[in-house]
Amino acid sequence: MAADLILTNAVGYTLDATRPWTSSLAVTGGKITGDTERGPGTEVVDLGGAFVMPGLVDVHNHHALAGRSELFELTFGVDAGFEDILDAVRVRARGLGPDEWLTGGAWASTLVGTLSDPAARRALDDAAGGRPVILADDSRHNRWVSSRALELAGITAATPDPPGGVVDRDTDGEPSGLLLEAAGVLVERLAGGLTAAQHRRASQRAIEILHAHGVTAFQDAGVSTDIMGALKSLDEAGELAAWVVSSLLVNDPIFGFDPVGAPLLDVAGRYRTEHHRPDFVKIFLDGVPPTRTAAFLEPYLPDEAHGDCFHGGTTMSADELTGWLRTAAEAGLSAKVHCTGDASVRQLLDAVEAIRAEGHTTGYQVAHGQFVHPDDLPRFAALGVAADISPFLWVPGVIQEAIATVLPAERAGRMQPNRALLDSGALVAGGSDWPVSESPNAWEGIAGLVTRQDPYGRRPGALWPEQAITLAEAIEVFTLNGAKACGLDDVTGALTPGRSADFVVLDRDPFRTDDVAGTKVVETWFAGERVFQR
Repeated sequence: MAADLILTNAVGYTLDATRPWTSSLAVTGGKITGDTERGPGTEVVDLGGAFVMPGLVDVHNHHALAGRSELFELTFGVDAGFEDILDAVRVRARGLGPDEWLTGGAWASTLVGTLSDPAARRALDDAAGGRPVILADDSRHNRWVSSRALELAGITAATPDPPGGVVDRDTDGEPSGLLLEAAGVLVERLAGGLTAAQHRRASQRAIEILHAHGVTAFQDAGVSTDIMGALKSLDEAGELAAWVVSSLLVNDPIFGFDPVGAPLLDVAGRYRTEHHRPDFVKIFLDGVPPTRTAAFLEPYLPDEAHGDCFHGGTTMSADELTGWLRTAAEAGLSAKVHCTGDASVRQLLDAVEAIRAEGHTTGYQVAHGQFVHPDDLPRFAALGVAADISPFLWVPGVIQEAIATVLPAERAGRMQPNRALLDSGALVAGGSDWPVSESPNAWEGIAGLVTRQDPYGRRPGALWPEQAITLAEAIEVFTLNGAKACGLDDVTGALTPGRSADFVVLDRDPFRTDDVAGTKVVETWFAGERVFQR
């Protein structure tokens, strides 16, 4: 049978163990085929020696939120200082109505101390002209809001902290404007949603950006029915050029989506399409270290608010977590569980051990797992738990600097034990956590995995350099391993006959360059169709 498309004169890195390198690829019916027969309708593309590899797999992003942010919100980088943020708010506010919401982000975790001062909120009020404002931090777990936003949400000195959240207060008990974790949802739900057409455009724009970075498959780490509706609409129109796995929120301390939990699981199946698989649940088991909401086995550094024996805590008891994993497994759903502290990682591993003992074989992911106790490292492979890592969040940068202010130095520096996880046999898969990271460019993450340094040299030093992995391992983390972790290895992740023809053409051979982070995608192909060309 004649092929539809044949690529020749390529340096093809396949991730197929039986044929790791090839000079040509053939595509028939949108899939890789071993048959290179040519017919009158065969398109032949000479790549001129260009490097070709499987499309990248991003195992952890929030694509719709990223698209929404770019299209409809105020954006500023995490390097923006306090005055820079106020200047950006002033400019944005000029184009808004008198009481129209101003939303956006992301401010750096290192600004927590500055923004907890009520004087900062008053400066925000002035910059926004008294409008309601809600700005997310770099983790997207915490919010900084204006006085008008507090007023509309009914948050006063008498407002109790919601479960799983903290309303930061001044010495007189008045809200400072800083809302941690679930407290931000009190305001988030008032800020106004998107129309169905806007949700569709947000997903569409995000996937355009992902294509420009060579991503052809991804797992969204926390979806709403609106987001899944947009994906279904795109796929039914033949416009969803990516494999998408959705994670159904069991609990929602940060987004303000509705429904979550059992009602969401009940309706998720109606959004399944050829390219969209709502196959995971998502559980937030703890928060983030900079705001002391991550759960640790050993205490944080002492401070006035928490004393000298504060460990943080998990959002669920051990029994509740195990119950949710059981409910998901019985529904045929895998689970992605957000754990940033080593205590939450251990609690999840204990729960998976109990579920495995009951005979359930569904997949599990530790999302982030920045800190893992050495005793727990071998349990990942033993229990079949994948490590969903986001190198964008731990190479030397703002988040790492913020963590260093709340943990003892020897612990703060021992983040993301990737070498140890791989050596233990664990499945390690790469995710961007975009828009928590400013870009879904996997080559920045790949470079960080290999060097443990800021890939652009903006910050000195290396973070626990003994945990560096090889370039070949890092590429596998962002291709085949990601496909395995989110259950897509039946269709993508390697250039193997029978899999979808998802591949990228690069501007360089990453194995023959001193600038891996600078690697650019020249073309992205999905199911044998070119979806991006630089």
